[in-house]
Amino acid sequence: MGNIGKLLLALVTGLPLAASAQSGWRQIDGTPIAETEARQSRDGFSAALVLTPDQNWQEKWDTPPETIPHFSEADEVHAGGELFLLTFLSNPGLDKARNTDVTCDVTMTRPDGSTSLAQADIPCFRVTLPGNPENVYLTGLVMKYVAEPADPRGTWTVEVVVTDHHRGVSLPLGASFLVR
Repeated sequence: MGNIGKLLLALVTGLPLAASAQSGWRQIDGTPIAETEARQSRDGFSAALVLTPDQNWQEKWDTPPETIPHFSEADEVHAGGELFLLTFLSNPGLDKARNTDVTCDVTMTRPDGSTSLAQADIPCFRVTLPGNPENVYLTGLVMKYVAEPADPRGTWTVEVVVTDHHRGVSLPLGASFLVR
């Protein structure tokens, strides 16, 4: 089975997080968080990519809104290990009916530069949003990577472009991890 078969794309209902990202990413107390390759904001829209080894990431996320989940972050994985790639956003544009229209493009590249996965226009956050758009939401782009013994060793890269079609904004996110 190729690496594409080892990636699980799961549709997950976005649930709010008690933090806000209305003018870029901010701590719960309002302190700005610096942008990185994996955390971007533009024109009021924000998106982030998190690589976590937390097998219980779903349990951590599925908590009441006043509970802020904390995810361990990882930049390496050993044979047999797993990483979960989670994509978050905040303040998506809404139409008059409060519908969002966010898609994701994802590319995963092996250490030799070859493409392991490339998918475009994944409808990763198309919902009717009843709550505050400035909350943080988990998108439907959740991937599980399993480091198989035959996988190439070295640095793998993940690129996700999160596009808010109502705002006309695309945010390129990137992260990498080392397979040992």
